[in-house]
Amino acid sequence: MAGIKHPVTPDGRYFVVKGKLWRLSNPDIEPRARVRLVKALMDARRAAKDAKNAGDRDVELEAHRRVDEAKRSLGERGPVWWDDGAPDYNRHAVINTPYAGWYAKARRCG
Repeated sequence: MAGIKHPVTPDGRYFVVKGKLWRLSNPDIEPRARVRLVKALMDARRAAKDAKNAGDRDVELEAHRRVDEAKRSLGERGPVWWDDGAPDYNRHAVINTPYAGWYAKARRCG
């Protein structure tokens, strides 16, 4: 996957950071919508950081709500974007999932 600097599971559902799986965005999102959603996510993250630095808890909470909304729209949170019935392993330790063998091999080869 372009732009990802971490191992990506063979099915393209997760990337791994420090041994933990993180769900990727839905690859079926139309490109213009993806650009709009990623911009909204980055804007919300900046707003959360700025509000935290300013000590404005109410603005920070609203910015975190917008981060969550954007991540759900991208498919990174909330209901899974795949339809084969596979469970969601988002935020699970990769060694405790069916991806453990793949990850062990990827680490040896990487």
